[in-house]
Amino acid sequence: MYYISISKEDWHRSLEYLSPEYDIFVPVKDEYSLDYEPFRLSMADQVAYNEPKPATPLKNFFLPVRENVTSMAGTRKSRIIVGVPNCDIEALLLLDEIYLDDGFTDPFYRTRRETTILIASDCFSAGEHCHCTSYGVKPYPERHADMAIAADGDTVFLRVITDKGGSLVNRLLSAHPVTDMSQLVFMEERHMSVESDLALKNKGLPNYEATGDIVGKAGKEIWVKYASKCVSCGACTTICPTCSCFLLIDKPDFEKVKQMDACQYPGFERVAGGEDALFELPDRFRNRYMCKYVWRPQRFRSLACTGCGRCIEACIGRINKNELFMELA
Repeated sequence: MYYISISKEDWHRSLEYLSPEYDIFVPVKDEYSLDYEPFRLSMADQVAYNEPKPATPLKNFFLPVRENVTSMAGTRKSRIIVGVPNCDIEALLLLDEIYLDDGFTDPFYRTRRETTILIASDCFSAGEHCHCTSYGVKPYPERHADMAIAADGDTVFLRVITDKGGSLVNRLLSAHPVTDMSQLVFMEERHMSVESDLALKNKGLPNYEATGDIVGKAGKEIWVKYASKCVSCGACTTICPTCSCFLLIDKPDFEKVKQMDACQYPGFERVAGGEDALFELPDRFRNRYMCKYVWRPQRFRSLACTGCGRCIEACIGRINKNELFMELA
């Protein structure tokens, strides 16, 4: 791992230079939200660095909401995704375990992973519902992404993490290795500040393992209480960076379509005979938390919740899972 520096102007010019070869996505902030958009040099001033977090989870780049899995799409350009928060980088590890499993590898997912360069972003502030550090996830990446970006005024610093990231560095305009490490003091200060802020903001929130324990032991009353505000819209699951349930729909001419599904939808577990183990709303509501904190940890090594807080922000019923956990604790 090493650092390079480049002026923000040259960085944007480099992205423009690479755009014929790559589809490039950057986080753009407007009056309503922060989200990914295709890069254009004309909107460089709108690119937001080191702010949490794009509304769209990273998984959407690898698991489309709907795709035909019986016909391979034509050759697509490789991609560069800039500004990915570390909570999404860590969430991608669970999807890798599922879709790159040796027993059955999803070829669509594998191709997208192999042709994507991930340039993560150090978070220099914390959103209202961010709680990554409570689950052992740092607000800045040191692994798994190909590079990480940190902007300081008119200068961009890139932390090169993988060989794929190093190969891209060689194609940037006027990039220089960082030899004076005092240039990175601002970064260390921001890291310490945001970690301190997150620790204070989420004081009392149990860690990932402890959450699994209290969820597994919780009685029905807590699920009935919080499910009373749930409208079964499925927003919490569809926006979650680790949820990946899907339906496989048969179409005419032997086509099969993979369609994103959500455990909070009515009928999620209904079978042909009409039986539905999750017919009752409190049972569906509980199912999501059992999956995240109890069942998936038993099956996978990676976290099933990385503390991004998107589910809290997307909930129509304004259900705050962290309040539920602290009530149980």
